[in-house]
Amino acid sequence: MKLRSYQDEAADFLFEHDRAMVLAPVGAGKTAITLTAMRDALREGVVKRFLVLAPKRVCTDVWPVEQPKWAPGMSMAVSVGTVNQRLKALHGPAQVVVTNYDNLQWLCDQELNFDGVVFDELTRLKDPSGRRFKALAEVIDAMRVRWGLTGSFTSNGLEDCFGQCKIVDQSLLGRSKGAFMQQYFVCINREYGDWAPRKGALEQVMAKIKPATYVLEPGEYKDKLPELHTVVLRGQLDDRDPYEDMKKDFVVQFGTVQAVAANAAVVTGKLQQMSSGFVYDSETRADPDRPGKFVTTKSAIWFSDHKFDMLDEVLDGNQRANTIVVYNFVEELVKLKRLYPHARTIDEPGVVEAWNAGKVELLLIHPKSAGHGLNLQHGGCRMVWLSLPWSLELYEQTIGRLHRSGQRHDVWNYVLMTDKTVDEKIWAALHDKRAISDIALDELKGTTNEREHCSVEG
Repeated sequence: MKLRSYQDEAADFLFEHDRAMVLAPVGAGKTAITLTAMRDALREGVVKRFLVLAPKRVCTDVWPVEQPKWAPGMSMAVSVGTVNQRLKALHGPAQVVVTNYDNLQWLCDQELNFDGVVFDELTRLKDPSGRRFKALAEVIDAMRVRWGLTGSFTSNGLEDCFGQCKIVDQSLLGRSKGAFMQQYFVCINREYGDWAPRKGALEQVMAKIKPATYVLEPGEYKDKLPELHTVVLRGQLDDRDPYEDMKKDFVVQFGTVQAVAANAAVVTGKLQQMSSGFVYDSETRADPDRPGKFVTTKSAIWFSDHKFDMLDEVLDGNQRANTIVVYNFVEELVKLKRLYPHARTIDEPGVVEAWNAGKVELLLIHPKSAGHGLNLQHGGCRMVWLSLPWSLELYEQTIGRLHRSGQRHDVWNYVLMTDKTVDEKIWAALHDKRAISDIALDELKGTTNEREHCSVEG
């Protein structure tokens, strides 16, 4: 298979830089780009053996599937599963070993022989204080070539940039997170550790990392994709009183059952549940089998079916065409399975292949389980959000499972929203974060944008 021109340029950029990052929209072909650069690096002797770190599902369903297409002469082993399975792949003869981020601490205790590493979904390493990051930092010196792949450095704020850049090349933004924060941020609430970027910080940080970053021009790439249509559908709670009670008093009564939010932070989660028509009632009691221990049970109380009515209208309106339904709460999944017994979930064996073959009418996914790397563009072109995540990265990555290279139809993205609820705040927050990411992208491309930008979440 042949890369497109913009993909060729990105592959050349990686090959020419020992420490580099590729910033590209979802579905732009980052895996194909990287496999091509890896193939050339191995062939030319620049690298002897590559380690690829990726989310687990991407390890099993993306890298081994794409490798024969773009680097057929390159050997690859997937190091996931049992300890014996992981060790067999790790100590085998393969030129490339792919493993998931969850295995990092275990991996770093093994004898390693890699001089190149690829971080697929680099944002997984944004926290330099995390155990995975620290374990990797102990062994990464031997990995001279380091390439990071991401859709956005700043999906949840400018602070995210530091860890991602440090693991690739600490000369970009320095070694110390504290020094980075002092230089580019100001503390606005020391008690709660709240920081806000200094004036011009975003532009300064992007200027620092620009030499090591290849930015795929969105305009050039979008021309290659069908159009993405986002449709917001609004509905009303069947009974609004419980929502208002929770919002005002942090407690709501359903007959003899009472749902309570312990504090203001918890109430936001409760209100998000209630925007979908239910609320969890949690009960903590002493564990009779373990003295001094407590057990918490959680049951759902449904009081409104408005979003499921809206979902059914969307499915009927599209003549029950193959559709992905995105949920955020386990209870939503339970009800979806009850209402649509033919629906399948993304974690079922063989479901990705069945979906792409057009054999799955309704596919149920959680953003965290299908937000990275999966190719679902061949099985349908419709997605419905039963509820939204707060994370822009998860939102965009999930849409990108359908709206990516290889999709032949316009993609329809339906967002079900409850009027006058926290749904509207989540939707607004996603748009605010998108604006920040757009500004960062402009800076990396070198096109100075004169618009004022809002403060970034710390």
